[in-house]
Amino acid sequence: MIVCYANGGGLGHLTRIRAYLHTVAPGRPATILTGSPFAADPRVTGGHPVRSAPGGLGRDGLTRWLAAALAELNPAELVVDAFPAGLSGELTARVIPAGTRIVHLARLLRWDAYRPLLPPEPPVFSETWLVEPVTAGHSAYLRAVSGTAGPLELAEPPSESLAVDGWLIVHSGPEAEIAELVEYARETAALEGVRPRLTLVAPSRPEGLPPGVEHRDVYPAWPLFASAERIITAAGCNVVRQLARWPDRHRMMPFPRRFDDQFTRAARVRDPASTGNDEMEEVP
Repeated sequence: MIVCYANGGGLGHLTRIRAYLHTVAPGRPATILTGSPFAADPRVTGGHPVRSAPGGLGRDGLTRWLAAALAELNPAELVVDAFPAGLSGELTARVIPAGTRIVHLARLLRWDAYRPLLPPEPPVFSETWLVEPVTAGHSAYLRAVSGTAGPLELAEPPSESLAVDGWLIVHSGPEAEIAELVEYARETAALEGVRPRLTLVAPSRPEGLPPGVEHRDVYPAWPLFASAERIITAAGCNVVRQLARWPDRHRMMPFPRRFDDQFTRAARVRDPASTGNDEMEEVP
């Protein structure tokens, strides 16, 4: 069995794990360990069993919870999403059962902010899959703790065909950011002298949504992208990856995050040459 550790408060961790399982291990049984509130939505978890970490646990509490869950599940493979030692540095080599193959699914981090959380005995990965370029310091660390490493292009699980007219605004929250994206879309339309139909895709209808903006609770949102005239989003890893084939339609507003570097990601999309030497090469 595969166990996936995808801790974090956002929707992106679970979306990426679903895509990873579909791409690399289709049909294999997998259990997801997470602290995400979106784990209660069966559309997000795709039928995979989920164990949710109790709320309010600090680093030591998460370490104990992880140790107990992994000892009970005894996975053949552990997939660690985004944070090589967990969101708070709670994932250490000691909590992982002997003989478990450990895989890391890496994305861009604000490495200087995350690095101090690394525990004295971090996990050592059989392989690291990189879903986007990372910075030099992050790359050097992954090389040091991975047997092999290289890029991975994720494919989304199949979903029903959907369509939308006009402009699409996509964000899972928080509400203040949704409001900023909606206002950005309205201001952009006004500056361009157009009046497109505006549709917001979000888990719930935010308070104060302006008149004329339709709300839809759709997951996944990516099937709507092909029919939208314009797509306005933040600069999260998954949505940027999913919209790579429609750069002319995509408009981003990056938001500050504790560890995710949306500003660097957005800059790379606007100027691909800015990736420079940060892209990771295969470790011999």
